[in-house]
Amino acid sequence: MPLDHYLTLGRSGLRVSPFALGAMTFGEDPGGAGSSVEESEKVLGTYLDRGGNFIDTANFYTNGHSEKILGDWFAAHPGQREHVVLASKFFGNLFPGDPNGGGAGRSSIIAQLHETLRRLQTDYLDVYWLHIWDRHTPIEETMRTLDDLVHAGKVRYIGFSNTPAWVTAQAQTTALLRDWTPLIALQVEYSLLARTVEGELAPLAQQQGMALVPWGPLKGGFLSGKYRRGAEVTDSARAAYVGGPSDHDFDVIDAVAAIADELETTSAAVALAWLLARPQTVVPIVGARRLEHLEANLAGLDVHLTTEQLRVLDEVSAPTLNYPAEMNGQRRATLQFGGTTVDGEPSTVYPALLASDIRY
Repeated sequence: MPLDHYLTLGRSGLRVSPFALGAMTFGEDPGGAGSSVEESEKVLGTYLDRGGNFIDTANFYTNGHSEKILGDWFAAHPGQREHVVLASKFFGNLFPGDPNGGGAGRSSIIAQLHETLRRLQTDYLDVYWLHIWDRHTPIEETMRTLDDLVHAGKVRYIGFSNTPAWVTAQAQTTALLRDWTPLIALQVEYSLLARTVEGELAPLAQQQGMALVPWGPLKGGFLSGKYRRGAEVTDSARAAYVGGPSDHDFDVIDAVAAIADELETTSAAVALAWLLARPQTVVPIVGARRLEHLEANLAGLDVHLTTEQLRVLDEVSAPTLNYPAEMNGQRRATLQFGGTTVDGEPSTVYPALLASDIRY
């Protein structure tokens, strides 16, 4: 599947590439873990040349340098901006000492958007994401402000990231009841090593017609292929920050590597192909500090996993979900369907019913 085989983003008329390009690593400040301006521009240019059209950043990434790199590139290439889906996020406070410099209140959202548009050198965003839930601001205030920005023409579509399902459901219901702009997508951590989103957020998104836009689809490089059991990795910023993979992680990593060997491709490509095969619209965000990282990730578009390979990956990476997820899985079918198959879902008979024919 090429990058120019586009998908509709959630319940909207917005068409995006099957992989979004994440610009979190564009810029070398702070810390020096990102990419130089020159390398960032190579990555961006290659993605666009391959037919990609969905670019994701945030006001907080590299202290605003990510947005500025994108803005400078589009200013130097007239006519390109209008043909991409440019997304950024608000929440991050770039002004130490100012309690209103970040968050999701009306004043702070408007101020953050003003600065984002200035750095990006554009007068609108295609998608504006709430980066993290602001528990100190009523969700109605956030949603009404975003709706005002849509009506003002400064934002086209909106989405949430890193927000609890109950808050997301409240926001979406409020928007629908009050005829405000609804959410069309959720940006969430999702990978073979991070599947707890399947407990609440993924079902909510599917039911509401929202797309899932996963960040960290390679779990910070753990699924890239460079991690092998017993081998030392010295060039990983994530490992230096949070430590290396756990034993369970390595079970998943080994299974991914085995399938990659079968298909003569990379672990990264297999991990990304698994996300594309999920039973709803999923548009992974691929990041790249170097051009070769982008090329390796884009290979995932050409990988087609068999039913058996998907089963292996599903089983080895099966998550432990919070209550009440377990109650709504096979146990629900057992209690509800009495051993029959409904809508393609089989069930077993509740064990206590097998012990007696007595009904009261």
